[in-house]
Amino acid sequence: MDKLQLPTLEDVARQAQVSTATVSRCLSRPETVKDTTRERVMQIVSELGYTPNFGAQAMVARRTNTIGAVIPTMDNAIFAKGLQAFQEEISKQGANLLVASSSYRKDLEEKQIRSLIARGVDGLLLIGDDRDEEIYAYLEKRQIPFVLAWNYREASSRTYVGFNNFQASYDMAKLVVEYGHTHIAMIAGITEGNDRALDRLAGAGEALIDSGLPRDNFTVTESKYDFDAAGNAFEKISGLGRPPTAIICGNDVLAVGAILRAKTLGIRVPQDISITGFDDIEISTIVEPGVTTVHVPHRRMGTSAASVLFKALQEQKTRSRKFETHIVKRQSLCAPSGPP
Repeated sequence: MDKLQLPTLEDVARQAQVSTATVSRCLSRPETVKDTTRERVMQIVSELGYTPNFGAQAMVARRTNTIGAVIPTMDNAIFAKGLQAFQEEISKQGANLLVASSSYRKDLEEKQIRSLIARGVDGLLLIGDDRDEEIYAYLEKRQIPFVLAWNYREASSRTYVGFNNFQASYDMAKLVVEYGHTHIAMIAGITEGNDRALDRLAGAGEALIDSGLPRDNFTVTESKYDFDAAGNAFEKISGLGRPPTAIICGNDVLAVGAILRAKTLGIRVPQDISITGFDDIEISTIVEPGVTTVHVPHRRMGTSAASVLFKALQEQKTRSRKFETHIVKRQSLCAPSGPP
């Protein structure tokens, strides 16, 4: 073979003494080829320095073996484990992942969705369902399969792989009341354009109403998902004429931000005020005190989302998958020390 000529699929097949179809399977679906054959083919691929022409393959198969994902943020670890598991699973199918971050902006997310489709992604992982109907119509018209993760709707024609944010937050608020707290605040995420934050706020509020607490006993402040913003929200709440004895936070980033600010103000957690989180990301175990929080099965959700999406790509019937959450009790929640 001329040194100036790039190796071809046929060159690999000839030297490995297999068909070109077998070489293609070794590269795109290695699990379908016998170990000995695959190892021989991949050895030749390495020796020749062969790189498949995915553009040409895509034109023939009308597939790019590329999946797109639009997540709200890369600033913290909320989506990291789930997205990692999602990527690991699609990699087993020979697919690559393109990721975009929308910064919780619906307009930017729409542009990113259109951009990923223009780049030829075969399917999409999207977070939650709060977006304009026009974008769903666009996806349907383009026949792009998609999965909605991190939330779950009982009655919907769309495919969800997630959990009931309302119920999980409801259960946390009920637990806070069971500990004896009657004056409670919530640091929620920004609810505009964020169905998960809105559901968590609604769930907590409903739980307190069901517990017979007056509406005036529940104070709500919305905050961006960063430590400083959460600290500012905590400072605002703690400065109220009658501060709450417990704060329910919309996620662990908000909870940790609140705890850190409490320390700078000389407010003890949980002796002076209890704080809870949501998500059970690693930081909830590192901060002192550890955060009582809602455990979300991020990795199982990510793996399942990939599996469901590939079924859709294979034109198989798909169904939504619901995951259960549970509360992890740590040191940040206790009974109020003062009078109710």
